[in-house]
Amino acid sequence: MSPARPLPAGEPENPLWQKEVREQFPIVTAHPELAYLDSAATSQKPRAVLEAVQTYLTTSNANAGRGTYPWANRTTELVESTRERVKEFLHDPEPGRCGVHFTSGTTEGLRTVARDWLVPYLGDGDEILVPYADHRANLDPWLEARRLLAERGVEVRVRALPYQAVSGDYDHRALAEAIGPRTRFVAATHVHHVYGGDMNVHRIREAVGPDVPICLDAAQSVGHLPVHLDDPSLDVDFVVFSGHKAMALPGSGAVWARNARGPVFRPGGWQGTPNTVGIVSLRAALDWLDAAGVERIARWTTTLTTRLTDRLGQLGPYEVLGCPASLAAHSPLPAAQRRHGIVTFRHRDIPSDDLGFILFSHGFMVRADSLCQAGTDERDGSVRVSLHAYNTAEEIDRLLTVLASLT
Repeated sequence: MSPARPLPAGEPENPLWQKEVREQFPIVTAHPELAYLDSAATSQKPRAVLEAVQTYLTTSNANAGRGTYPWANRTTELVESTRERVKEFLHDPEPGRCGVHFTSGTTEGLRTVARDWLVPYLGDGDEILVPYADHRANLDPWLEARRLLAERGVEVRVRALPYQAVSGDYDHRALAEAIGPRTRFVAATHVHHVYGGDMNVHRIREAVGPDVPICLDAAQSVGHLPVHLDDPSLDVDFVVFSGHKAMALPGSGAVWARNARGPVFRPGGWQGTPNTVGIVSLRAALDWLDAAGVERIARWTTTLTTRLTDRLGQLGPYEVLGCPASLAAHSPLPAAQRRHGIVTFRHRDIPSDDLGFILFSHGFMVRADSLCQAGTDERDGSVRVSLHAYNTAEEIDRLLTVLASLT
């Protein structure tokens, strides 16, 4: 079955579309007794992606750029055309200037930007702003870059992006105080992996001005909601994402580089054999997402998120993490600032690990630990429910019934 037709603008969402989408995920339909609620960790794969991988491996598997025979040429063309497909999917406004480098995922991608682009770019006395309460993958590479520079005798100051205490969003009012005349780079997150909120990167651009490069961790946005790099509100220099969170296979991902501020992004070292199977899966995943409708997927997951948070907030023993205003269906916040398919919470009396085991005993697969959030440890455990197009309202209602029984 081909992906569902995109939803016309303004048309309300409906369960029939979702049912058609859900049926395209073999692992989901094979286990109707289970509810997979961990898509922020990795997404399930539609049949179209699985078939594309099988077709490639059984018809033209070869090494890219290292042969003159048809299979090798076909593989090389697949790799190169997928670079252009990534640009198209991200609505790249200048594909002729911008570049795409394939990686094993967001973590490697951010490290590649830090090691191969940022280290040569910075000089003694420069400053960078980085997120100290986002995913560790978007903190450790920048600290590593500072260490590498220090070993060369170059001292760089790492400053923390300011946060709002309750919401977990960046404190954009305080941001101006963190920016100085030597600010040369900012690392930020598009959608937070714990709180699920849009981190409003456009306000960072407004604060730092037009000349400072911004690197965006888009692991929780690409494949989950529309990412339009042709929109002036998303004026960033790097977008890094993981394929496996966007319906592709594990070990796939990409760095998109605008190449407008600072030197052109060129990963260092000898580039060995690429993950051709992962790249094939990424191409198929982007095609599937476009056909299903990324805007439609975002509306569906936001609807489910609101359904969960509206009722969860009424259950006394539970604390929902993140901005309280983003919880309600009638929130005064703009739609872009609502939670995008992620709800994280704690129980007043039940440790998060125990709650995770309890939920699995009822057929729910959730994430239950410190969620790789920088600055936390096992004492800061929480339960994260993360959704995608294959999840249903019925799954949310069953989850709420179980959670209510534990009050």
